[in-house]
Amino acid sequence: MEPSESSPSVAENSRRRDGIFVPKPSKSFVVTPAVERVTQRAMVYLNAGYPIHLTGVSGTGKTSLAFHVASRLERPAVLLHGDSEFSRSDLVGGEVGYRKSKVVDNFIRSVLKTSEQVHKVWEDKRLAQACREGYTLIYDEFNRSRPEANNVLLSILEERILNLPTRGGQSEGYVRVHPNFRAIFTSNTKEYAGTHGTQSALLDRMITIKLEYPDRDTEVQITCTRSGMPEPLATRIVDLVRRVRTRLDDYHGPSVRGSVVLARVFADRTDDVSPSSAFFRDICLDVLRPARATSSPDAEAQTREVIMDAIDEMYTQIP
Repeated sequence: MEPSESSPSVAENSRRRDGIFVPKPSKSFVVTPAVERVTQRAMVYLNAGYPIHLTGVSGTGKTSLAFHVASRLERPAVLLHGDSEFSRSDLVGGEVGYRKSKVVDNFIRSVLKTSEQVHKVWEDKRLAQACREGYTLIYDEFNRSRPEANNVLLSILEERILNLPTRGGQSEGYVRVHPNFRAIFTSNTKEYAGTHGTQSALLDRMITIKLEYPDRDTEVQITCTRSGMPEPLATRIVDLVRRVRTRLDDYHGPSVRGSVVLARVFADRTDDVSPSSAFFRDICLDVLRPARATSSPDAEAQTREVIMDAIDEMYTQIP
């Protein structure tokens, strides 16, 4: 698995058409036995028709895994990023104007007949497209959207029906969800800024898979793949980051991104990766210190001490 920042972009792994793309396997995605086990569980649920919900703290690879699983389905997909400004119409669509048609009948020269009709024009948004055509929905950080906007998902996931306005009697007012429609959701378990509570009825319609930070071997492989750093040195950096993470706790500690950033920075400066290097210590403080709003000066000092101690211990154990 890899951190979310390195998840395959739509431009990299697909050909886009009106927001529709075909996820392709990413060459930089690291698949280990642990990752494959999670992938297999996700595929079993999706193939049985159940939506999945990948949740975990930042840096556990939720978005990367969502793209990876979607590529296994080998179906076109649509991507949504949760947004508190979303309304129901932003998900399913709405009326975007009018179409006017005029018919002139002069078949009999002495008689001129004209008729005009005005029709409201409806435009599907990505959720409606996915439901109609059987695409895969990837809804990243879905709990950043307000619950009232996400209410439309309830009937989609349970009754397999998308309710729509009747639009002046021109439609049945609903769409039967295509049998191939699949849904993959992600959310951050610890984030609080910009997120909303999710209704229990919606969570009950998903199968939640909680993601933890990857095991040591996986994290080393991710770091090597994303940085090009030799494995022995990448292993030392990973051990340093994991040590800091353990001592600060999973939420305040650095994620896998910390390992990748340090490895990239020092990929061409391997001689500087040493506890005796003041430059290395400064970089580690910049990268591994929690980026969230800080607490007291005492907490800051404690964090600095944890990072410095972890650096001092880098070469006390042979990886």
